[in-house]
Amino acid sequence: MKIEEYLTTLPDSILSGEDVQLPKEAFREILKFANLSKDDIFYHLGCGDGTGLVVAKEEFNSKKIIGIDNSKQKINTALKILKEKNYSGIRIFCENIEDSNFDDADVILFWFVDDNILEKMMPKFSKLKQGTRIITIWGPLPECLPQKVEFPYIMNQVPFNKTKDLQEQLLAIFDVKCVDFVTAWEFAERYTKTIGSENPENDRFLTIIQSLVIWINAKNLGVACGDDIPEPIQNYISILKKFFNIEVEHLLK
Repeated sequence: MKIEEYLTTLPDSILSGEDVQLPKEAFREILKFANLSKDDIFYHLGCGDGTGLVVAKEEFNSKKIIGIDNSKQKINTALKILKEKNYSGIRIFCENIEDSNFDDADVILFWFVDDNILEKMMPKFSKLKQGTRIITIWGPLPECLPQKVEFPYIMNQVPFNKTKDLQEQLLAIFDVKCVDFVTAWEFAERYTKTIGSENPENDRFLTIIQSLVIWINAKNLGVACGDDIPEPIQNYISILKKFFNIEVEHLLK
């Protein structure tokens, strides 16, 4: 089957990222990357069980911390955790982020890949006060050059620097002149380690998939190193097809 067909066999919640809960260490790295301070107002859009909010309070002591999520179950879990810790200065709202007001934000953590959500959020982000830092994971905001990158963490800052094209954006993220297999694997592995899979035995499979996605995107955008398909890429394409019945060659343009 084509990889797109394989993805449709997975639960919607996994594809949307709804079931991915970052470990505490990842939140610590993200907030350090964002230079979060005690004077900042921090919003976590899609806050899940509130782990990121707890880290912002315990380790960065930001003056105002707000979590927003549309899952009542996750919000209830977060509220229970915060009540047990008896924290003040943290507020949580159960609502869609598209309907939320975060005009006073200094730092926003935003990890969504749904095109419909991105389309609705970009006008809101563009109107935020100058200097607001928006942190994403894996990919930058659409049509924007990152202000800072420690992959898979990416910072865009208001006002946004617009990119000329996807090629410029991709090379800015990876900070290379071209993308080879080693670069694709290194960055895919960083992402895999960040999301902290509950089943570590699946991490290598995820890294293979992600490295192929990175390299194939680079190839199609004309920023891969060389004209030939690297031997490791050929091998992994063959492994996916032979042992998992997953075909990715059609993605190469």
